[in-house]
Amino acid sequence: MTGRGPKPGSHLPQKIAQSILDLIAAGEIGVGEHLSTPKLAERFDVSRSPVREALHLLAERGAIAQERNRGFFVQASSVPAPDEAQDTSDEEPVGYLAVAGDWLRDRIPAEVTEQFLRERFALSAAQLARVLALGSSEGWAERRSGYGWRLLPVAKTPDALEQIYRVRLVVEPAGLLEPSFRLDRRVLDAQRATQRRLLDGGIRTLPATALVSAGAQIHEDILRMSGNPFLAQTLVRLNRVRRLIEYQSMVDRERLYRQCREHLDLLDLIERGQNVDASHFLRSHLNDALLVKLAIHRAGAAAPAP
Repeated sequence: MTGRGPKPGSHLPQKIAQSILDLIAAGEIGVGEHLSTPKLAERFDVSRSPVREALHLLAERGAIAQERNRGFFVQASSVPAPDEAQDTSDEEPVGYLAVAGDWLRDRIPAEVTEQFLRERFALSAAQLARVLALGSSEGWAERRSGYGWRLLPVAKTPDALEQIYRVRLVVEPAGLLEPSFRLDRRVLDAQRATQRRLLDGGIRTLPATALVSAGAQIHEDILRMSGNPFLAQTLVRLNRVRRLIEYQSMVDRERLYRQCREHLDLLDLIERGQNVDASHFLRSHLNDALLVKLAIHRAGAAAPAP
């Protein structure tokens, strides 16, 4: 086993590693099968370099086997147990919210080893690989250049969450009033369908990660129609920071029904070309969401630790 791995801050090898684990879990890659770098690069439509980094990363975690002069192979321990098989790309990986929750509450240090995390949260190597891959892609975990992992600062406090929303209250309503704004009916139709699916049962059945992502996506899609890439990039960065903390406030799904209905009303205003009204509506929508989330977050912070 070598010490090679992805460069600090590089998310692509982490995402490829997660995709490889998903293929193994789905049975598309079987036990004993050789993991070919060229074939995987072709499958994921990437160069060979990030695939090699992903394979070395998985081998270092014990999720796959590396044989000298032969390459990488799927081993029996790479295949999730039946209870792990439910862990799909649309769900939080097993242990994800437990690890993230302890980090948000400062119960674990900023620099940790994989052995520490496996023992603390009773996770297998494959389970932890999924947790760290998602944490890396969402910007709160990164592999150290030497050994172990570094957990990065996120919006852990009500003040930080409020500051993020204050920026959103400036940026998002302004995007609807940009002279370069162009209506994209395909985006509107796709988002309408998503909001209706949520109202028709998705709010009850989808995991917190999927609900937070869906809420972020509609706002990002609308802001992209502004034609101002700097506004859109600002929101993407803000959403990446706040996403983790909002998983912890998804305790009352009833409020999401109102949120989805308001999203549909917003889409209707935009489609009718009433962008000034839509801008005022969006500001009120964001302000109401901020008040609700601050109340939830402060209540959670005040609750005694389990």
